[in-house]
Amino acid sequence: MSAYKLVGLAGSFNRPSKTFALVENVAGLASEKYGFDNTLYDLTDVGPSLGQALRRDDLDNRAKEVIDDIVNADVLVIGAPTYKGSYPGLFKHLIDLIDPHELRAKPIIITATGGGDRHALMVEHQLRPLFGFFMSHTLPTAVYASDRDFTDYRVSSEQLSNRITEVIGELTAFFPNRRHALIAAE
Repeated sequence: MSAYKLVGLAGSFNRPSKTFALVENVAGLASEKYGFDNTLYDLTDVGPSLGQALRRDDLDNRAKEVIDDIVNADVLVIGAPTYKGSYPGLFKHLIDLIDPHELRAKPIIITATGGGDRHALMVEHQLRPLFGFFMSHTLPTAVYASDRDFTDYRVSSEQLSNRITEVIGELTAFFPNRRHALIAAE
């Protein structure tokens, strides 16, 4: 059985990062349930050419490889930290370098982090419309996590864990036979 590819992207430069920790948690659990191969990136992995690129061709080879992995993935887990009610500008710039047809019909789990509940609607008012423009399939459950949902950069909230489990279950609509095939292979 060939492996499907999951790519996680955390729109943060910080290391360690709660956004990266959330994307890593979601991607790991989804990969475990469906047998995906996964690769995770943050904006540091994209590198400094991102800020200087006017077009995709202006990126260095590493940044081009990251975008290639994103557009060739079978499923994406996207996470963004919330700054002043929205996602960071360089995260948006990276997404702007992707042609709309490259994400069309791709299932995407959208996640975001922020300091408190005040930014919880960022996933619905910022990320969902962004990927709606690409005609991607953002899964119905969006995942927002605040500082209190983490302990030492690990998901520690039962409520957050339950939302993550819920959204991972929604992937079954895109990979209905995947879990059954994994169980049979064991």
